[in-house]
Amino acid sequence: MADIHLWATYLIIVGTMVGYASERLSLEMVALGGLVAFLALFTLVPYDGAAYGPLGPAELLAGFANPALATVLALLIVGQGLFATDAMDGPARMIARLAGGSTARTMVITLLAAAALSAVLNNTPVVVIFIPVLTVLAAQRNFALSKALMPLSFLSILGGMTTLIGSSTNLLVAGVAAGAGIEIGFFDITVPGLILAAAGAAYVIGLMPRILRDRGSTQAFRRLQSGTQFIGEIRLGPRHPFLNIESRAGLFPGLGEMTPRLIVRRGIRFYPPFENLVLSEGDRLVFSATRQAVMQALSRGAARAGGSEAAEPEQAVEAQAAAAGPPGADYNVAEAVIPPGSRHAGRTIRNAGVETLHGVDMLGVQRKSRMGRQPLSEIRLEPGDTILIGGTDKAFQDLRESHDLLVLEWSAEPVRQWRKAWIASAIFVAIVALAAFEVVPIAAAAIAGAFAMIATGCLTLPQASRAFDQQIFLLVGSAIAMATALEHTGGAALIADTAVRLLDGQSAAVMLSGYFLVVAVLTNILSNNATAVLFTPIGLGIAAAAGAPGEAFVAATIFAANASFATPIGYQTNLLVMGPGHYAFGDFVKAGVPLVAIMWLTFSLVGPWYYGL
Repeated sequence: MADIHLWATYLIIVGTMVGYASERLSLEMVALGGLVAFLALFTLVPYDGAAYGPLGPAELLAGFANPALATVLALLIVGQGLFATDAMDGPARMIARLAGGSTARTMVITLLAAAALSAVLNNTPVVVIFIPVLTVLAAQRNFALSKALMPLSFLSILGGMTTLIGSSTNLLVAGVAAGAGIEIGFFDITVPGLILAAAGAAYVIGLMPRILRDRGSTQAFRRLQSGTQFIGEIRLGPRHPFLNIESRAGLFPGLGEMTPRLIVRRGIRFYPPFENLVLSEGDRLVFSATRQAVMQALSRGAARAGGSEAAEPEQAVEAQAAAAGPPGADYNVAEAVIPPGSRHAGRTIRNAGVETLHGVDMLGVQRKSRMGRQPLSEIRLEPGDTILIGGTDKAFQDLRESHDLLVLEWSAEPVRQWRKAWIASAIFVAIVALAAFEVVPIAAAAIAGAFAMIATGCLTLPQASRAFDQQIFLLVGSAIAMATALEHTGGAALIADTAVRLLDGQSAAVMLSGYFLVVAVLTNILSNNATAVLFTPIGLGIAAAAGAPGEAFVAATIFAANASFATPIGYQTNLLVMGPGHYAFGDFVKAGVPLVAIMWLTFSLVGPWYYGL
């Protein structure tokens, strides 16, 4: 009966892996299908192993409460908080200045910095640090984020292999080896680790971006829209940030990326070039700007609507006063299209009633045909016009039922809470410090940090829920169920024993190479830590039988258990980048399998040389 469970477990795992790699079904469906298959197997045919005891639904579903899974999801929320407040804009700009105008140099400097930091810090918080930095750099330099985040994860893993504290896997293997009388020092694995890291980095930086596809639909949208200009209008009320800005050489440098097209002052119109003009209270500033420039001005309280004179002047002033200051965390900007038959078509913006009927702010309008230089309120809306609107989550929910405005929901984006960037940064630094110095477990620090992001208003609950990646939740939960079944039924031990028998009688160098390959394959199916614990005693046993130094097989276990490149479930940092990078399971297979092979071949040459086999 035990053989039935063993071989059925193998069959389900193979089927699940084929499903992941084929991409014909969604990742969630394959994960759920594999989980249901395990639940059916061990419920209909009960199993009670001698080593681990009974295996049922409680053990198979325990993975959904796994601390590593909770940590990943909490860190995704924290990362969203950093992005929502532009907290990483400063570090990103500093890296961009170091790199000059080269996008390739920007990526290389950032990725190598992450790899170097991973040598002395646990690589999980390092990846958390650099995800928002790369996200900002991708937006600034217009490169595909999907071509940077997987290399970030892989290089952090490679950097973590160079010292004892670079990864929890290293410490775990060293702890098991210490119990057998073999002590591993801080830099004992540094020389072979650096060689492996250099070989891997050459592939990750030089070749891997060409293998990865651009899966960032959001990034593609931003790149497409980066040059699109909207016409907007601002009434400069009391305490407006633009007050007292002087014109220079016919322009207003203090307006940043917003280009003034017209200034209306007490009924008098001023057109460019603007000579000897100072912006003052009551001015109506008509400008052209990209969507991102409008959002940046919004985050600093400089572009809130209410001054478009959609209402009478007195009401416009009251609306401007009510809208003064940056919007809240639940304020979003989106694009909407005026459809044929809309009640707004044919009306001027003053009389269209977009703001009063829908409870949103009119931030700008854009159309293919040329618009004259006139106040926003005098522009007559036409079917096909794209308007830029801002509003709360509730306002956008209500708009879904409207037939007068078609909101492009994929274009919706929250306005950055720039004023709270220091709060988000402080929360993030606290998480990294507490985890790096092991004051509290990283799971506790990450969950507390996610709560703090919401409690301080850096994120709203809906934004946090969108950062919660259900794909990762299902993938990790089902993967842990897979690993549990493999261990309980003796499937993992059977693979290890078979590998040892196949290597029997070979030279120590061949045994070391074969051992590395087996561990590297299994670490992409089981978790890296589970593989490390399982194989360290086996490696020491092989070393004793072959008369080889135990340090060689301990190092092989460390490096091979860290070679979790071929699947997203192999390592926690892979899961962290999977959602933001929009990766599929097959992306890790295509990009990661060659790196696993490079690690194996490199160690097969370096290991015997370094350890004198």
